[in-house]
Amino acid sequence: MPTNGGPRPVYFSERLSALDAFFLALEDAGTHMHVAAVLVFDARPLKRVEGGLDVERIHESIAAQLPLVPRYRQKLASVPLAEQPVWVDDPTFNLHYHVRDTCLPPPGDERLLKRLAGRIMSQKLDRGKPLWETWVVEGLEGDRFALVIKAHHCMVDGISGIDAIATLLRPLPEAMREPGPRWFPRPAPSGSQLLADEIRHRVRKPFALLAQARDALRDPLAAIESARNTASAIGDTLVAGMRPASRTPFNPEHIGPHRRLDWVAFDLDDVNKIRRRLGGTLNDVVLAIAAGAIGRYLKRRRVRIEGMDFRALVPVNIRSASTRGKLGNRMAMLLAELPIGDPDPRRRLRRVVETMRRLKKSGQVRGSEVLEELSDWTSPAVMNRIVRTAARMRAFNLVVTNVPGPADPLYLGGAPLLEPYPVVPLYSNQALGIALLSYRRRLYWGLNSDWDRLPDLHALVDDLAIEFEQLRKAAGPPRSEPQASEASVGKAAGPPRSEPQASEASVGKAAMPPRSEPQASEASVGKAATPPRSEPQASEASVGKAATPPRSEPQASEASEWKEPASGVRTRRGSL
Repeated sequence: MPTNGGPRPVYFSERLSALDAFFLALEDAGTHMHVAAVLVFDARPLKRVEGGLDVERIHESIAAQLPLVPRYRQKLASVPLAEQPVWVDDPTFNLHYHVRDTCLPPPGDERLLKRLAGRIMSQKLDRGKPLWETWVVEGLEGDRFALVIKAHHCMVDGISGIDAIATLLRPLPEAMREPGPRWFPRPAPSGSQLLADEIRHRVRKPFALLAQARDALRDPLAAIESARNTASAIGDTLVAGMRPASRTPFNPEHIGPHRRLDWVAFDLDDVNKIRRRLGGTLNDVVLAIAAGAIGRYLKRRRVRIEGMDFRALVPVNIRSASTRGKLGNRMAMLLAELPIGDPDPRRRLRRVVETMRRLKKSGQVRGSEVLEELSDWTSPAVMNRIVRTAARMRAFNLVVTNVPGPADPLYLGGAPLLEPYPVVPLYSNQALGIALLSYRRRLYWGLNSDWDRLPDLHALVDDLAIEFEQLRKAAGPPRSEPQASEASVGKAAGPPRSEPQASEASVGKAAMPPRSEPQASEASVGKAATPPRSEPQASEASVGKAATPPRSEPQASEASEWKEPASGVRTRRGSL
């Protein structure tokens, strides 16, 4: 950001990291790389006397927080002659374009909210504007409303996304931030200025490497050992990424553009009790539950799961305490084999614990960091080609990302946040993604799927509840029932507990720094029939319209070698 000798910069631009740029390069017609969250609030504090929701107050509350998240008023620009994007201020920024209002039709139940959120997730973000949107959804039964927030993955990872949400909300119901000073966009650089900045950036990298080499000469044995470890780490990462996982119904050649969402919530105290009594981390318990549910789902689809090499991509937070609150991506990836064919919940958890311990001791985390550093020095195309090759070879079957959320309550204009459901984007050959977020003694699961490939997504949610119950029984007497999404459709959700949450292990307040040991911080069934006749249309005109649930047909549970069916599977209960 060059200056002209004074305090005001001549122009402003900020280079995207190689990992940030990678998420831009992944997008195509069917692959939308935005992360999202569906946040459900108590609407009563924001009700107007004449009726309806005080939407203007919500707009004012979000506007007052924008100075804390400068990226929300920046858009993309491109360096000429280089595959390198940068951020610049958007001189035409308009908050009302990004914060949109809609209303569910009667009866306003959760089924309609899920359908609406799926349509919003099916719409690409406009790259000519700041890459985020927030939809204010009125008409949710039980005196509630929702925010559907989405932002491009090039802006945020799981941790920074939660930090951004925590910044836009407030820790006290009466706390309203005063509007900041009037915002003036900084001038954007010209193409020649962008190119000159990029050349300077790449020229500085070799000098930094020379300085490291000079330091290495002071202790050559340590330098040799470090080089050996780095080479081994890169090898571990490349070998893991080039070995194909088994083919499953979750892995078509390419997904479509339309999305289907579902969710469920479990008691966090019960999850932690499982962890304490049976061993492992909270994330290990999550992966064991997901593995059992996926195995149950695939068997019902007549897939032979014995001996299947089923792998989850588990993002690992490598963000230091000094980078908390800053947007962008700071994560590495672990490829974890899930024992989906093991019917014993205790043994399945033990196997997950062993796998994650081995991976954390391997070089996969360091290898991911080195490849990103190499790509940042040369061109983002280096990482893009490596990851695209791994994706084509089906290095993993789905993403399971677990993000520690705030333990204390959050408010929007005085309205308490009741339930936050995270949403992870889908890669081009993956029809299912699972995201988790802890908040106030609850663990919230958000499932994102391809509309056509998984019309029975609700059945997988049911399987998650069954596997959670089995692990809870294995750990001791139950304390409370899981809140399965289908059972709760059409019912008003009660407010969360008022006492603050004593979070355990990797689940804590959003401001807590990560552990020194790598943690999977961003860390996921049905009946055969025909697919829905039509696909949902990603348009604002269609938002909030209900669809008639399809009928269900009985299905045999006999397992056989899986082949991609000529027709899809109809929803069993028409949940979506």
